[in-house]
Amino acid sequence: MVSRRHRTSPNDASDEIPPLYGHTTVAVGTYLSGGKSVYLHGEDDLRQIADTYDSPAQALVAFEKVHGDAMRPGPAPMTDTERNAAEARTSLGTRAVEPGPPLPELEIVPAYAADASDHDAVLDAFLDAHGDWQKWRTWSDDTTHAIHEDQTLRIERIHDVPAHETAWTVAAYETPVSDRMWVLTATGSTPAPVLQELLDHLASGDGWNTTVGTAVDEKTVTAASQPLSDAGWKHTVEGRWIRWTSPDSDAGIQFDAFAAQHPNQSLTTWTIWAGPNLDHPTWMISASPRTPSPLLADLSQTLAHATGTRREPRSGVSRPAATFPTATPISARPQNHRLR
Repeated sequence: MVSRRHRTSPNDASDEIPPLYGHTTVAVGTYLSGGKSVYLHGEDDLRQIADTYDSPAQALVAFEKVHGDAMRPGPAPMTDTERNAAEARTSLGTRAVEPGPPLPELEIVPAYAADASDHDAVLDAFLDAHGDWQKWRTWSDDTTHAIHEDQTLRIERIHDVPAHETAWTVAAYETPVSDRMWVLTATGSTPAPVLQELLDHLASGDGWNTTVGTAVDEKTVTAASQPLSDAGWKHTVEGRWIRWTSPDSDAGIQFDAFAAQHPNQSLTTWTIWAGPNLDHPTWMISASPRTPSPLLADLSQTLAHATGTRREPRSGVSRPAATFPTATPISARPQNHRLR
């Protein structure tokens, strides 16, 4: 198409294209279907076809005789109405984007201070990577069970619970139909590196079992806490409690000697925590008397040496600590209903 906004005068004349007076838009266009070319003049509702040609060449020749000094290829200039409509659409479609709050910075922190991340994704990845574990369902979609193929080690994952409540329960049995040997629970805010270490240990099959009826002795306690002692964590004894606390006093492990003397009960004997203090932890893991010392040692190693990531608000405001309710007995083993 050739187009030109042109002011004509009474002296302009052409046999092919009639002259127009005033400020007028003139253009030549060709229809895609049929090949007919037209000469247009006027704007908006006054735009009219002034003449029709059998070929684009004829139309261009006629147009050039009158407007050859200013003709140019390209689409016809927008009319005033078209321009106003385009500007209106632009103003409606383009909204001022207000800058949002800055994204928190990602920092490297000790594993016990890392973000919890997505626990469901961690469990899904664990099941995908270990074919000897299977997912089972119960009457509620709020809970997922992962059970080892020998039926003696089971994981219960409760979805969408508050961060300070129990979201994970790991239980071990001597046989698929026997009483529980040991149990461990973790809250929904447990950091991803700590949770990952727990699952990795379960997947390795190392140190699952303990002898039924065996009491916790000094050797067991030493083996479970050795990584903390080696890392220089503070060791204190206060009555029935033995504690190991990080140099910054923001994480630790507590052993309850009284609960350890009742191996046939699911009393909390080991408490792993991080946060402002033991009474107001950010997250917590609780374990019964016969929880295997290799598992506890691996968790101690993670607390003492592993790192993770945390998105810390730039304002520097610390995350609020959780308030934990009084401990209650852990529920019985999950019902085995295979997921469809």
